[in-house]
Amino acid sequence: MSDLKCIVFDMDGTLTQTNQLIFDSFNHIAKKYQGKIYSEPEITAMFGPPEEGALLAIVGENQINEAMQDYLSFYRDNHNRLAQLYPGIIEVLDFILKQGCHLALFTGKGIHTTTITLEQFHLTEYFNFIVTGSDVVQHKPSAEGIRKILSHFSLKPNNVLMVGDSVGDVKAAHEAGVKIASVLWDSYAKEKVLQMKSDYVFHNVQELYTWLRQHFD
Repeated sequence: MSDLKCIVFDMDGTLTQTNQLIFDSFNHIAKKYQGKIYSEPEITAMFGPPEEGALLAIVGENQINEAMQDYLSFYRDNHNRLAQLYPGIIEVLDFILKQGCHLALFTGKGIHTTTITLEQFHLTEYFNFIVTGSDVVQHKPSAEGIRKILSHFSLKPNNVLMVGDSVGDVKAAHEAGVKIASVLWDSYAKEKVLQMKSDYVFHNVQELYTWLRQHFD
């Protein structure tokens, strides 16, 4: 990728170890409103739209606003206990910016949880452009978010690399015509991702960092 001008990162499972926080936040709502606990596969099956979409299936339209506020309160209050940045991620982001390469974020999270996590981990300053699940009509695996990034920076697909951990990230990258680096250090769908055609596969943050250093050398 000699014309690499922008790297697009997914958030959960890629930059941030937030999957447990998400699972516990959903089950906090499910237990309160349904008296039920969902398994992790049942929760991940709801991924795609922002949190409001999944919660709507749990609580119904009449209680969605109240449930969303409860979700955000739990997510915020338990963030420091249940979430962390993957070791080495800050070094990766610092390195990319020093190369004069744009950094963008494309996450399926809604704007509210994205903002909480970005602020808690002091990540906002790293990203030149952010697309959340609240900013698109068609969610992952649609490439709408990547196309917004291409348009924002006036870039061609061969100028962009998507970095993500999910099947949706791979499909979105393919649809947009950009290269995809699948990262598997905490992927909840690791086996499915490995069966797909990724341009690059990295099993830990150091592998990604080493590749980037070689690329920009």
